[in-house]
Amino acid sequence: MKSKKKIVLAYSGGLDTSIILKWLQENFNAEVIAYTADIGQEIDRKKIYKNAKRLGVKKIIIKDLKDTFVKDYIYPMIRGHAIYEGVYLLGTSIARPLIAKDQIRIAKKYKAHAVSHGSTGKGNDQVRFELGYHYFGPKIKIIAPWRIWKLKSRTDLINYAKKYKIVIPKDKKGAPPFSVDDNLFHTSTEGKALENPKNSAPEFIFQRTTSPEKAPNKATFVTINFKNSDPVGINGKKLSPSKLLEKLNTLAGKNGIGRVDLVENRFIGIKSRGIYETPAGKILWTAHRDIEGLAMDKEVMHLRDSLIPKFSELIYNGLWFSPEREMIQSLIDKSQKNVDGFVKLKIYFYIIFPAVQPPSTIKTEPVQKLDSSLAKNITAFDTSDGVPTRFIAWIFFILSATFLS
Repeated sequence: MKSKKKIVLAYSGGLDTSIILKWLQENFNAEVIAYTADIGQEIDRKKIYKNAKRLGVKKIIIKDLKDTFVKDYIYPMIRGHAIYEGVYLLGTSIARPLIAKDQIRIAKKYKAHAVSHGSTGKGNDQVRFELGYHYFGPKIKIIAPWRIWKLKSRTDLINYAKKYKIVIPKDKKGAPPFSVDDNLFHTSTEGKALENPKNSAPEFIFQRTTSPEKAPNKATFVTINFKNSDPVGINGKKLSPSKLLEKLNTLAGKNGIGRVDLVENRFIGIKSRGIYETPAGKILWTAHRDIEGLAMDKEVMHLRDSLIPKFSELIYNGLWFSPEREMIQSLIDKSQKNVDGFVKLKIYFYIIFPAVQPPSTIKTEPVQKLDSSLAKNITAFDTSDGVPTRFIAWIFFILSATFLS
């Protein structure tokens, strides 16, 4: 008897991918391998195994990629100060290339003829996943259910789920939930009431940040240690990349750091509103920028900064593995050779105040006259007590946009 073909599905255990799993079984008469990349999202392993097994899946793979995600994707992005349309720190965008790469690895390992994802036909993620698939597995077929099936609405999906007794989750309001994506770097929330730009985001949708109105009325201090431009520790204690991000998420989140309400321009040509929470990302982005002020040559910094829009756009569009992104990354990494030291942060009511200790390789002394050729070796403040007297305040405002009806 001829064995069934295999399809590797990027599976979360939630409603949409459970429906897709059943649909693939029905329409392709294939063995579906459920693959989950653990990149720090809120993950219920028991739920994934239970829901997949209920649908007859025999091979269920959950791969821990948290440290790889932070070290090889988030940190290089932070080195380049990637930020899309002025505010978005690219938390969803940066995750898709890694998932696609490892999903293709699994497909090759089990000799699968196809891979599949749960991205809709209106979103950027379909592009991000498929660019990664094509790069690492050009001969492997891609199945994008949302572009080819007859389930055209949320109502169709709910009815399909009921037909096959697939569990339908509920949010706090008792209706099908907002669309939520999360990983170790951020959480994004879209859909429902947010689709009307006149509506403020309800507080209950925020998952990892305290409301600024309820943030502690007391300053929090934290020191970020950098080595070769990457964060390596907190308060002098060395931490793995994933543990460092986890700790900063907790610390920054309770102080209301990292909220963004954005109407963004999608790669596919439509506008979309999203609520993003990136507490650790905002802390690292700020700290890294400030230590660069001491460690980088002026002209090198300005040249690197001129590349930020293109670098960010490439990441947003899913072109992480493109030669142009890799070329820009090599220039960015070259610029970071002197970025060592630590930044001490004072956090108070979603406001971050950084003070920088320069790397030991850079001499610090009072400056009478500045010259661009000397800028990389001097700083313009006294450091007689070991801590710079300069205090740069980065103030992040919660912006509320008013839209005309």
